[in-house]
Amino acid sequence: MELLKQKILKEGTTVGPEILKVDSFLNHQMDIRLMQEIGKEFHRRFKDHQITKILTIEASGIGIASIAAIYFDVPVVFAKKVQSKNLDAETYKSSVYSFTKEAYYDVKVSKRYLSSDDHILILDDFLANGRAALGLIEILEQAGATLEGVGIVIEKGFQEGGQILRDKHIHLESLAIVNRFEDGKITFIEQKQTR
Repeated sequence: MELLKQKILKEGTTVGPEILKVDSFLNHQMDIRLMQEIGKEFHRRFKDHQITKILTIEASGIGIASIAAIYFDVPVVFAKKVQSKNLDAETYKSSVYSFTKEAYYDVKVSKRYLSSDDHILILDDFLANGRAALGLIEILEQAGATLEGVGIVIEKGFQEGGQILRDKHIHLESLAIVNRFEDGKITFIEQKQTR
């Protein structure tokens, strides 16, 4: 997605060798026109799948999933990281390790919102080590739902997450795959499709 790559090059900043900040347009402040194009692109790439719901994880994935859901005309379910009094007692749960926070946290989805009848598309902003995606896949397995694919806005191609999902023969679509950060310069590699 050339529009996304140009936005990353123009506004993205790097912190060390592994952190790419895109908070000016993707995961803190959102460029809604760009988000619309992202939603359309995910729909184009997954339109041949029977998708009944989009699943993401709070908080950064919610905006992306919500706009994409307009094009799929399906609901969005998001896994909650924070325990809340209004979260149902009966949930599907997975433990996810955050490399940026250097801690494990539980993600939960109410059993009311996922079932064995569902065909799920997982969407998220970043794919690095793959732990969030694997945690959501574990939740789908608990529900007996069918995974139709995983859509990622930015994949860090130099980390293992993408390869882990591809080795599991998961249909993975990353809109931009960052090859590396070198002296503050960002380079990309071509999309690796898995079906």
